[in-house]
Amino acid sequence: MRSVVFSISLLGILALPASGHHSEAAFDTDTVVAFEGTVVEYVWRNPHVYIVVETNDSTGEPIQWQIETSSTPILMRGGWTQDSLHGDEKVAVRVHPERDTNRNYAILLTLERNDGTVMSAASADPRGIVSASSLSGVWKGSGGQTEAEFRLRLANPALTEKGAAAKESYDFYADNPVARCIAHTSPWLITTGLYLNEIELGDDVIVMRSEFFDVERTVFMDGRRHPDNVERTSQGYSIGWWEDDTLVVDTRQFADHPTGNGPGVPSGAQKHVIERYTLSGDGGRIILDIFLEDSEYLAESLAGRVEWLYAPELQLYGYNCDPEISSRGFSLD
Repeated sequence: MRSVVFSISLLGILALPASGHHSEAAFDTDTVVAFEGTVVEYVWRNPHVYIVVETNDSTGEPIQWQIETSSTPILMRGGWTQDSLHGDEKVAVRVHPERDTNRNYAILLTLERNDGTVMSAASADPRGIVSASSLSGVWKGSGGQTEAEFRLRLANPALTEKGAAAKESYDFYADNPVARCIAHTSPWLITTGLYLNEIELGDDVIVMRSEFFDVERTVFMDGRRHPDNVERTSQGYSIGWWEDDTLVVDTRQFADHPTGNGPGVPSGAQKHVIERYTLSGDGGRIILDIFLEDSEYLAESLAGRVEWLYAPELQLYGYNCDPEISSRGFSLD
C-alpha cells in the first residue's frame, strides 16, 4: 500500500463537498492525502455515509482511516447505492484530513475502484432549464457565487459582546447540535445548495419541506399576525403574504439554538428572518432574498440572495438522521 500527502495552494482546485454536518472548517482543505487500501466498513446512514479503509503507515503497520462522505440523498443523486462498496474491496482514495486532531479522520474527495470507476460525493444538478408556472414544486440550490458569498458572511457576522463570548466558548466537538441530529434553522437551512426543497402552495397555508434533516415548515397565509404567546421552536413561527408575485415569509419565535446564527453563534428569542421568493422570468429559478436580524447576538443585520433551480425530475429522499452515526464524527475517543 502507498500513502501520499501533498498540499494545494488554491482551494478551488479541489471542491470540498458542502457539508452542514461536520463543518468544513474541521478539515484541512489545503492538504490532500492519497492512498490505496481495503474497505473494511461501509455505513449507509445519515447524516453521513462512512467508509473505513485499512492501509499501512510509513512503517508498514496497518492503520484505518475513517472517511466521511455526503448524506445518502446527495450520494444517490450522484449514482451511489447502499451496495456501491463491499468489504475487502481494494480502493484508492483522495481525502482532506481533519485538522487539529490525532485521528485518521477525513472527508472524501474521490474514490477509485479496481475497475477504474471514480466516485465522488458530488450530487446531480437539474437537467437544463425547465419552466415552472408558480413557486410550487421541487427546487435545488444553485450553489452559485452569490450563495457562497452569502454563506461566507453568515459564517462571519459582526457580533454583539454576548455573541462573541458565545462563539469564543463554543466547542465544535462537544457542543455541535448536529451530533444530536438537531437540524439547522433558517437561513442556514435554505442556503444548503446540495439539498432539495419542496414548496406546496395553499390558500391559507404554505408548506415548505427541506430534504436536509427532513425539516417541514408551515407558513400561515390567512392574514394572522405573529402571536405573542406561542411556544418557540427550532424553525420558528412563520406567517406569509403575497406582494404581487413575490411570496414573503416572516419568521419569529425561534427557540434557542447554539448554532442558529452560524458556527458557534446562537440564536434566540430576538431572531427575525424574512424570506422573499420570486419566480424568475424564464420560470427556471426562484430568486430568494433573505434578511436576518438578532439583536441579542448579531451586531448588524444581514441580507443576501440565493437562487433555487427548478428540478421537477428530482425527488426528495428521506433523511432519517441516525444519532449514533451523527455523533460519530464528533467523538474524539
